[in-house]
Parts: sequence; structure tokens; C-alpha cells
Amino acid sequence: MKLANLTMIETEIPKGVQAIIDFGLYELSIIQNEASYGNKQGLFEIAVFKDGEQTELPGITQPGDTVKGFLTSEEVDAILTKMYTITGTEGKQI
Repeated sequence: MKLANLTMIETEIPKGVQAIIDFGLYELSIIQNEASYGNKQGLFEIAVFKDGEQTELPGITQPGDTVKGFLTSEEVDAILTKMYTITGTEGKQI
């Protein structure tokens, strides 16, 4: 799975785009909007969710943090691969 193959959905508040990928126990939110880390540079931000709540996930986010910003498309692709490796589940866009 690659970022380029995802359909980025427009969001109004905040204005931007988002894709949500379901990996079974976890969901990965990929955003680029007015409030995201790196948006002014055209970069992406991700957050991991479990049971509807943002959560830390070793290998994806740093300890004590639930988001990771300032990501290039290549770095998002690497995170998508890591999510598959961690969960053992092929991600599906929702």
C-alpha cells in the first residue's frame, strides 16, 4: 500500500485532506490540513487510533506522543509498511 494509491478525502474543519486506513486493531489517520504538522511545507501528519482513541504505537510514534508530523510521502509509505508488519493485517481504506 502506498500513499499515492489512497483516495485523500477533503475535510472542511480544518480545511485539508485525510485518509483513514483500517489495520484491524488499529486505524491510521493520514492528514494534510491547515492545522497539521508540516502542512505549510506540503508534508503529512499521522495518528494511530485504537478503539476510537489516539494511542502510542512503538515503531510508529514516539513514547508519550500519539502523532507524528512533518512526513514526506515516502515516510508515510514506510509507516504504512510498518503498520502491516506490526498488525499482520493488510490495510483497507475506510
